[in-house]
Amino acid sequence: MSGRNEVQSWTTAVNQSLHIVWQKIKRQLILVMSFLLAALWYCRRLYAYLAQLLKWWSRYLQRKFKKNLSVLAEVDLLGYCAREWKGETKQAKQMKAAYEELFWRHHIKYVRQVRRDNYCALRAVLFQVFSQGIYFPSWMKERDILKLPEKLLYSQGCNWIQQYSFGPERYTGANVFGKLRKCIETLKTQWTEISGVKDHDERGNMCNILFSDENKEHKLYEAIKFIMLYQVVEAYEQMKNEQKRVPILFSLLFARDTSSDPLSFMMNHLNSIGDTGGLEQVEMFLLGYLLEVKIRVYRLCKFNTEEFQVNYPEEYHRDWQEVSLLTEDDHHYHIPIIRI
Repeated sequence: MSGRNEVQSWTTAVNQSLHIVWQKIKRQLILVMSFLLAALWYCRRLYAYLAQLLKWWSRYLQRKFKKNLSVLAEVDLLGYCAREWKGETKQAKQMKAAYEELFWRHHIKYVRQVRRDNYCALRAVLFQVFSQGIYFPSWMKERDILKLPEKLLYSQGCNWIQQYSFGPERYTGANVFGKLRKCIETLKTQWTEISGVKDHDERGNMCNILFSDENKEHKLYEAIKFIMLYQVVEAYEQMKNEQKRVPILFSLLFARDTSSDPLSFMMNHLNSIGDTGGLEQVEMFLLGYLLEVKIRVYRLCKFNTEEFQVNYPEEYHRDWQEVSLLTEDDHHYHIPIIRI
């Protein structure tokens, strides 16, 4: 009996000890579980808050990016026409017929809208040159374009370049050469970087980023404008000295009363580009010539005439790449997208 009592006593003591230990562990487990549940609830709330914040920030960036993007994503051509020309006026009917002609006969299925300002034509052409990965024209590879401003000043005595105006900025002064050099550096750097990318989609993304940066954009256009001036000065000197035959576009340019020499061309035409005016037809010839690209323009305002589709310049080499523009008024240009 005494052995059985000892066993019972020992068992009771063990049970009591286990009970005491469990009570202590139970309180700690409850505290730990409470803490874990609170932490889990807090993490879920934090995750939900961060997800909402990320969604808001993403939408904000998309709105900002879309607002700043100067060349929009492609949209259906006929859908765009339907939104832009809803009436039944004579002009609206002509535009609808012209858009249908582009869609069915020329296989233009989409259009990319280009910001409507006085850099419009330059933007539409240069965007395609970059996005297509077109390299520098051959004549640019043979000389350092960064030195063109100084060359015109010191080698050819064109000190009147100080009157060059940077579009809406209307900047002139002694520092014009430094400012021009920065513009040309931007053009050379961006052109080299983008044309070196082989993947078409990656080039497109790089172009979208570049053409949403207004400051860099304007530097590109001012660089192209100045290179146009450089070409005009070169052609003028060659014609004056009868060194060699120059393209007919320069004869057309100098035949105008307002651009009979490089100075009048700069003052009366070039300085206004990006500010109060855009590119006229002669300047479109010059743009295609200096970039060594054929610029094909569909002029909807000339529908059912021989001038509905024109090429700038008319004298182009077979190995030149081609870019296309679409215009309703010979002032604002969009980018047509062909799908066959």
